[in-house]
Amino acid sequence: MTASRRIALSSDHAAIDLRLAIARHLAKQGWEAVDIGPETPESTHYPAHGAAAARLVASGDCALGIILCGTGQGIMMAANKVRGIRCGVCADAFSARMIRQHNDANMLAMGARVVGEGLALDIVDAFLSATFEGGRHAQRVEMITAMER
Repeated sequence: MTASRRIALSSDHAAIDLRLAIARHLAKQGWEAVDIGPETPESTHYPAHGAAAARLVASGDCALGIILCGTGQGIMMAANKVRGIRCGVCADAFSARMIRQHNDANMLAMGARVVGEGLALDIVDAFLSATFEGGRHAQRVEMITAMER
C-alpha cells in the first residue's frame, strides 16, 4: 500500500482500546494503520508514542497520524515537537475538519478519557474526509512552518 493510504497510529496505555477500535474502523475504509502500540496495559510514556508516530508522518512513511492518550493533550504536544508535524487535539468533528482545512494538519490527537468510541470514529472520519483549502490559509501555515527553521 502506498504511503498516501497509510496512517501512523499510536497511544499510551490509557487509550489502547480506543486505538484498536480506530484501527478496525480504518481498515474497513481501506486505510492501512501502521499501529505502533503499545500492546499491553502497563503504564507507558505518551511522549515516546507521540514522537514515534510523528516521525513516521514526517518521514513520509505515513501520510497522516492519529494518536491518543488520556486527554490527547500530552501526546499532541510531543508530536508537535517533530519538525514538519501539525497536530491538533480534537473532541468534536467540526474541529477535526477545520484543522485539516485551515491548518493543513497531518496528525490528529484525541483523549480516550474525553471522547467515547462513537464520537472518536466521527472525529476520525471528519479529519480524513477534509482537505487543505490553501488560499489565505497557506500563508498562515507557512508562518507556522517558518517557526521550525
